[in-house]
Amino acid sequence: MAPHGTAHAPLPAASEWIQRWSHLVPAGGSVLDVACGHGRHMRWFYERKHPVTGIDKAPEAIERIAPWGATIVADIEAGPWPLPGQRFAGVVVTNYLWRPLLPTIVDSVAPGGVLLYETFAVGNETVGRPARAEFLLRPGELLQACRDLRIVAYEEGFLDAPARFVQRIAAVRPAPSMDEPLRAPLQGPV
Repeated sequence: MAPHGTAHAPLPAASEWIQRWSHLVPAGGSVLDVACGHGRHMRWFYERKHPVTGIDKAPEAIERIAPWGATIVADIEAGPWPLPGQRFAGVVVTNYLWRPLLPTIVDSVAPGGVLLYETFAVGNETVGRPARAEFLLRPGELLQACRDLRIVAYEEGFLDAPARFVQRIAAVRPAPSMDEPLRAPLQGPV
């Protein structure tokens, strides 16, 4: 489903990882999609009644997704973080890595909120792009970046269709009332 009034090709579905763990985002909580591209994850959360914000440096991508929520055109690698001090119930990052921003991204998760992150890892250079080390997570790097969060799920390895090496994590920032166990159903591999 394209935003109202657009005639673009349909968006691909949200990542299976994002779909699988999106139930951890508190109902009605705001979601930030970092390097959102054409908005497949913004659309996923918009359709589930979450207020969404997308950041991308491509104005044409941002223009297309504006009907789903707040949009920000920003080069987050060359300029300042456009949302200093703001926190979200959900922060989503897929197929993107800029190491200097990792602490800022993790800090953008509100207490009780969740970080859903999935991107390429070392090994991907053997099967395709990206292949440069600066765009590939090192073994365990997402775990280290999320050391102050509660890890709900983590995977690192090879996936087919398309062939790629990834790391992906679902991690919650503890809230004062999070002494009880999370209701995160176990599921088989995606």
